[in-house]
Amino acid sequence: MDFTELFSDVNTMWVLIGAALVFFMQAGFAMVETGFTRAKNAGNIIMKNLMDFSIGTPLFWIVGFGIMFGSASNFFGGIDLFTRGDYSAILPEGVTFFSYFIFQTVFCATAATIVSGSMAERTKFSAYCCYSAIISLIIYPVSGHWIWGGGWLSQLGFHDFAGSTAVHMLGGVCAFIGAKMLGPRIGKYDKKGNSKAIPGHSITLGALGCFILWFCWFGFNGGSTVSMTNGSAALAGKVFFNTNLAAATATVTVMILTWCLYKKPDVSMTLNGSLAGLVAITAGCDVVNPWAAAIIGIIAGLAVVGAIEFIDKKLKIDDPVGACGVHLVNGALGTILTGVFCSNASLEAMGMTRIQFFGVQLLGVVSTIIWGAIAITITFTIIKKTIGLRVTPEEEIQGLDLPEHGLVSAYADFMPAIPQIDADSDYTPVLGDVPVDEAIPVQLKTDKKVYAPGDVKMTKVEMLIKQERFEALKNALMAIGITGMTVTHVQGCGAQKGKPEYYRGVMQEVTLLPKVQVEVVICKVPVKTVIDTAKKVLYTGHIGDGKIFVYDVENVIKVRTGEEGFDALQDVE
Repeated sequence: MDFTELFSDVNTMWVLIGAALVFFMQAGFAMVETGFTRAKNAGNIIMKNLMDFSIGTPLFWIVGFGIMFGSASNFFGGIDLFTRGDYSAILPEGVTFFSYFIFQTVFCATAATIVSGSMAERTKFSAYCCYSAIISLIIYPVSGHWIWGGGWLSQLGFHDFAGSTAVHMLGGVCAFIGAKMLGPRIGKYDKKGNSKAIPGHSITLGALGCFILWFCWFGFNGGSTVSMTNGSAALAGKVFFNTNLAAATATVTVMILTWCLYKKPDVSMTLNGSLAGLVAITAGCDVVNPWAAAIIGIIAGLAVVGAIEFIDKKLKIDDPVGACGVHLVNGALGTILTGVFCSNASLEAMGMTRIQFFGVQLLGVVSTIIWGAIAITITFTIIKKTIGLRVTPEEEIQGLDLPEHGLVSAYADFMPAIPQIDADSDYTPVLGDVPVDEAIPVQLKTDKKVYAPGDVKMTKVEMLIKQERFEALKNALMAIGITGMTVTHVQGCGAQKGKPEYYRGVMQEVTLLPKVQVEVVICKVPVKTVIDTAKKVLYTGHIGDGKIFVYDVENVIKVRTGEEGFDALQDVE
């Protein structure tokens, strides 16, 4: 076999594996954004993440790739409809055209999907489709041409290995402008402008998305070597190592920082910290040493917490998932820090001094921010003046799943469907030993109260208790003769309004704590016995032990037998 052909196949395979991993990042973004927002918008979030890739793919093929990799000028690659030109000059060694094409396509889709999270829960779906298309059609390809397509920044020596600026910062700029123009979600800020926490509905989904993104980032950064020959395999190993190290140090940094600031390590902010470290190291993962990657991760961790709090509390910009702090701030920061921590050997290979390289990195960041801000502002303004950018207040409060997609709930198990029986059908119920007319004789035709036969005293005792005390209470109640109870998992707070906690740096005014509600109806067992037993089991002397409510019960009817009052409460012998 020709070894040249073998090496070409290896390089092409490596690029295709990288492309597949970068594509799977769409799933990670979808999970992060869904988990960090409310359940009533989950379907809408998923639909947006599906469509930005599906819309961007054909548009990048029709126009975007030509703009990005054409050779018309240093600022604009050119128009090449359906990408029919000759691009052999820009292909990496041993990589086929279509392999490189799909690799670049998935990067384009990543830039577009970043915007979704910051504008979540109040953006029209039609508007989202429009601006996502514009990002893939022209905004990303133009700056991509400057950086990766042989444009003016690449000629100056600007270094952005896998896209801290080209992908993440550009997407973050669009996200920031969009969130600003869109305005905050209803209820996010009070009349005095103080930020109010709106927790996401599933930290589990958010964490799953973070792990998916971390895994796929090895393809994002490692695949950007676009080769596994001529020493590139060793470079890929270094890129993998630096990527993982920066993410880990950023994660630990955010955990410690939020532990100090909020008295407890903040889960969602720590997840953002992992992503911040990944974004920051993306620009220079190939030219910095491991110790520098660790420092970049630490700086990214510090920066993401400060940025998210500053954007939320000072700028009053509502970013539900922290996309601006993660992608905009750390995309820019990571690119600039590449100029600071680039190894001496890499600088020598570039033929630049550290000051020169730092200046070029700063210039690239600033120019990309200006381009992205101008282009997306024009885009959002046109959309706002035509089809509109934001949904109505009624739709926002209801949640976007139903008005935008006709989806009652993205979580069907929490809204069980009740089977309907057609009155004209031949449905025959299964009957027990007692005729149904006798088993269910209850018909209230007057305003008179219905009392239990024999004036038997019946009482309902309702207890709100800590979750961890339920088993002990259940066993104690059964021991004194209680044979039936209703148990419900609830949330609530007492006079202390729960225990104050922080969510992403914002104190939640009223914390609804998880509780268990236990209800029993008694007549044979003395009420005092039930209360004394419950108090003995539940008491710890600390706030949150619970409360006991006592009600009079007028009547009880057992549906199966028709028994009422005392008899209805007795267990079957």
